[in-house]
Amino acid sequence: MKTTESSSKYENLERMEVSELLHHINAEDHKVAPAVKEKIPAISALVDQIVPRMREGGRLFYIGAGTSGRLGILDASECPPTYGVPHDWVIGLIAGGDTAIRKAVENAEDDPEMAWKDIQEYGVSELDTVIGIAASGSTPYVIGGVKAAKENGLLTGCITCNTESLLARSVECPIEVVVGPEFVTGSTRMKSGTAQKLVLNMISTTVMIKLGRVKGNKMVDMQLSNAKLVDRGTKMIMEATGLDYQTANDLLLSEGSVRNATEYYYKNKA
Repeated sequence: MKTTESSSKYENLERMEVSELLHHINAEDHKVAPAVKEKIPAISALVDQIVPRMREGGRLFYIGAGTSGRLGILDASECPPTYGVPHDWVIGLIAGGDTAIRKAVENAEDDPEMAWKDIQEYGVSELDTVIGIAASGSTPYVIGGVKAAKENGLLTGCITCNTESLLARSVECPIEVVVGPEFVTGSTRMKSGTAQKLVLNMISTTVMIKLGRVKGNKMVDMQLSNAKLVDRGTKMIMEATGLDYQTANDLLLSEGSVRNATEYYYKNKA
């Protein structure tokens, strides 16, 4: 039996007190980070191949169904505001289309040809990378997508929470994070989802750093989309230049980003 489908070691959950339920869930969650740590070599191997492709104009696609698809979309959607990159650098696709982000679309994940069709709407290049996300490692939408991508010369990877899955066997760079049975049997939105989110964070963050979208430890290209981020950017400029708040704020708004503002300051300082 797949690990993700194995029975929970906890029984009669409905008889437990709220605090008991929460402590047990938290105890299970503590198993996730160590399991991810074990897979850093596999994550590194994938990132090492993604970065040079993206430097040459390649893109990163995430494909998944249900929770896995939503996590991919979440990670992809946060790259533009965080790192100031175009929206088509990292693309999240979910079985059933955008409707499935909020509401499950019946049988959408069972079509093995649909993911490749979804990817092709963006045009494809051998510089692109497709990462299939599926806790079970058996989702037809995801498996079909990575197989077609690989056949067409794209780099392929996956994030799954079972070993020896068909998905892992279908890609060049598998990441298998086994976190054990879920607290509620088969509910892979729990530990498996947390593991997938952690790995996605690691992949996208490391890729963006290596592509030069972070300076020091600062998000110097973040989009100034609200007052909080304008304030944060202003304080970054103050720290980098020694300017007072108002001058730094004016410089940020005139130059459009922390990177541009600091570069302008030092270029014209003399």
